[in-house]
Amino acid sequence: MRLIVARCTATYDGRLSSTLTSAVRLIMVKADGCVALHADVGAYKPLNWMNAPNTIDEEPDRWVVRNPKGEVLTIELEAVLEDVSYELDTERGLTLDGVERELQELLADHPTHLEAGLICIQREFRTDLGPVDLLCRDADGAAVAVEIKRIGEIDGVEQLTRYLERMERDPLLKPVRGLFAATTIKPQARVLAESRGIAWVEVDLGRLRGEEDAHLRLF
Repeated sequence: MRLIVARCTATYDGRLSSTLTSAVRLIMVKADGCVALHADVGAYKPLNWMNAPNTIDEEPDRWVVRNPKGEVLTIELEAVLEDVSYELDTERGLTLDGVERELQELLADHPTHLEAGLICIQREFRTDLGPVDLLCRDADGAAVAVEIKRIGEIDGVEQLTRYLERMERDPLLKPVRGLFAATTIKPQARVLAESRGIAWVEVDLGRLRGEEDAHLRLF
């Protein structure tokens, strides 16, 4: 993890365009290449970011961050106040809350609740960015990576996208498609998932427990 505190401006060119005027900000660079600019407000959300994989062309007063989709984030550094790096664990390290843990266990035992013919091969399948919740095979034998959340939001889709990019590098798995599962999936997460070719499923936990007949929506 690299942390830079600097007075800077930034411009983003991609699906949309945006500009950040001059101010002191935190620039965070993660081991996977993710770059994010933060202000001193706004909880965990960055002002602008580029998800991995990225290439970073770094000059003393200018960074140009590019991804394979052609999106470009340009950061103009006016004054660097701090520049430090730390080695952090890349494991997720979080304990699933009760609902997520139960969903993972139940869906591993009953993957056909997600898709007809689906077979679970492994729980917590390891990638170099952390474990994907379920590795499955579909009725045609193709690999399916399943990420499970209690509430499905954009961050979960981004997380699954990163896992898929890593898993696609494994010739024993390729091609890999993604499936995002949650008890509730926010509209923005649905749109993002669909734009990236990721299927999503809203799971009724009560029905999955066997209290009622399962009735899932797959898009």
